[in-house]
Amino acid sequence: MKEIVIKVEGMVCGGCEKRVKNALEDMKGIKTVEADYKKGTAIVTAEENVSEKDIKEKIEDIGFSVKEN
Repeated sequence: MKEIVIKVEGMVCGGCEKRVKNALEDMKGIKTVEADYKKGTAIVTAEENVSEKDIKEKIEDIGFSVKEN
């Protein structure tokens, strides 16, 4: 397992957190997701074979922006 922290722009409420969480949890290999709109982060626990690029693309697909570190 690995933990990936992604900076997400555009989350403004608990509903946004839920959208990100639900979308990522639907992905194969994702175990847990903690989205926090106040911090602007999504912390993902995933299997080793899950790519960070795929996670970021999923976040962008549902209408949020990913900020590179």
